Amino acid sequence: GGSSSIRNSWLQLREAGAMAKTMLLEAAAKKWEVKREALSIQDGIVRLNDSRTASFGELAEVAASIKPNELVPLKRNGQFKFIGKSVPRVDTLEKSTGQARYTIDVDLPDLLHAAVIHPPIFGQTLTSFNADDAKSMDGVIDVLAVPSGVAVIARSYWLALKAKKRVKINWAESGGERRSSNEISAALAQKIDEPGAVAAERGDVKTAFDQAAKIVEADYEFPYLAHASMEPLNAVVQVTASGCEIWTGSQSQTRDQIRAAEILGISPQAVKINTLIAGGSFGRRAVPDSDYVAEAVQIAQALGRPNPIKMQWTREDDMRGGRYRPVSLHRLAAGLDSSGNLLAWRHRIIGQSFLKNSAFASMIRNGVDGTLVEGARGLPYAIENFHVDTHLVDVGVPTLWWRSVGHTHNGFVTEAFFDEVAFAGGKDPLAMRLALLKDHPRHLGVLKLVAEKAGPAPSGEGRGRGYAVHESFRSFVAQAVDVHINNDNSFQVEKVTAAVDCGIAINPNNVVAQIEGGIGYGLSAMLREEISLANGKVEQGNFDTYQPLRINEMPAIDVHIVDSTAAPTGVGEPGLPPLAPAVANAIRQITGQSVRQLPFSRLDA
Repeated sequence: GGSSSIRNSWLQLREAGAMAKTMLLEAAAKKWEVKREALSIQDGIVRLNDSRTASFGELAEVAASIKPNELVPLKRNGQFKFIGKSVPRVDTLEKSTGQARYTIDVDLPDLLHAAVIHPPIFGQTLTSFNADDAKSMDGVIDVLAVPSGVAVIARSYWLALKAKKRVKINWAESGGERRSSNEISAALAQKIDEPGAVAAERGDVKTAFDQAAKIVEADYEFPYLAHASMEPLNAVVQVTASGCEIWTGSQSQTRDQIRAAEILGISPQAVKINTLIAGGSFGRRAVPDSDYVAEAVQIAQALGRPNPIKMQWTREDDMRGGRYRPVSLHRLAAGLDSSGNLLAWRHRIIGQSFLKNSAFASMIRNGVDGTLVEGARGLPYAIENFHVDTHLVDVGVPTLWWRSVGHTHNGFVTEAFFDEVAFAGGKDPLAMRLALLKDHPRHLGVLKLVAEKAGPAPSGEGRGRGYAVHESFRSFVAQAVDVHINNDNSFQVEKVTAAVDCGIAINPNNVVAQIEGGIGYGLSAMLREEISLANGKVEQGNFDTYQPLRINEMPAIDVHIVDSTAAPTGVGEPGLPPLAPAVANAIRQITGQSVRQLPFSRLDA
């Protein structure tokens, strides 16, 4: 999670490799009774000049008995053989030929299958159920109440799905989140005029606004978003007298292990987790309370058999199961002087906190949820008078981090509003960005690079370009987006040019792929993705009503990586935040129309 794999492992793995290399050299020196300095390693072989060689395997036993030296020299930039070069991923072949093993593929002896019926309204509770009809079906093992709903266990998944339809359930008539989307939006809007908890502040914002020759204001609103991973949530669990074994794709194995142990009343050491490839996560498989893994463990515990249980959600279960990107409402204001220069910036963010009452609640400080304000409170532009505050609003719809988290909405509002401010002041948005980023060379670097690589802006009726730049997960990404407005007021994103500064690119091919993926994910969300509720019930269920971007709708993408010697930073998420504002800025450049609410796929008729 958090685009942290390479960032966290960079030094750890280099140091571990250097230690192992030193131990192998010492083992060879000991075995051959020579000085270590006389030895070298090439392509996995230890060599004594050209007279003697040994593989790592031949030296492993002796090397394992040598105490590693924790102070080992590491290669310097310029000495790397593979780092910084594009090489094929080792899992490409098996993923592209269907050989890769996901949780949905797990098959074990005596495996049973579980399908769960969840409440139709978040927070609704079970009062009673009748499963006599379902239990009469040949192959249905049991129907059980679990904390999350009612579980049907059968000898095949298809049978479990059919049996689900025969279970009669009574849910509590009261309780749960029963508001519709417009009512939730209204609840957020009630806070829009109230000062909130201060997330960032400098200068004298009030005086600057009082003295401004012009004030620009705008409100922005964002819906709930599903993660919509290709592989719905699932887990295989086997509980025996000796402990618990779990097979799943997870972004938070430690939390899953602890939660499983808590449910079963055993030590975490008695819980073994087999981490499989996940068919998409985007934050959904990093859950503070391990919801879907916990559900599978609770089913296995309730059944009380040693059989492994595969708990598999349907697409509809997944789409309606909550843990969405939170809704949010933003109000921004900027004060300009008589020459159109930016004097003051004020930003109010209203939304939900999924950290509240979770294992990560300590991340909320002085009423400020860092995930809600990230990307807004650290705005890099040289604005002397600056203020960001926030309100946390309780809504009974479960939410979670979603690819690039708070940067998804804050990246949009800050960059789209920046263009509105530039136009209001009679400034060129790109030139104004370059001027106000003078103290942030990495932002400036990617913005200049993308402007250079994008070339001349598209010309002709209905065509234009927008820019955006944003830092997230310690990486810097700028994008130039070329848009064409059609006669029917729909539009196409024709080309995206991106520049990324993520420190040293371990495998440039992977960096390009992740930026491309972030662009596609961000464009999909901008155009038509939305989770809406009617009287508390989620209206979307499958890809007919929640429509991700199709491959034929992808724009041409050109990614450029800044040559760097800095430590590597994240790339799984930073490609997403600049995309939508750059599209919005292109639309505004062409038509003068502002985009302030997502999803957005057509201009006003």
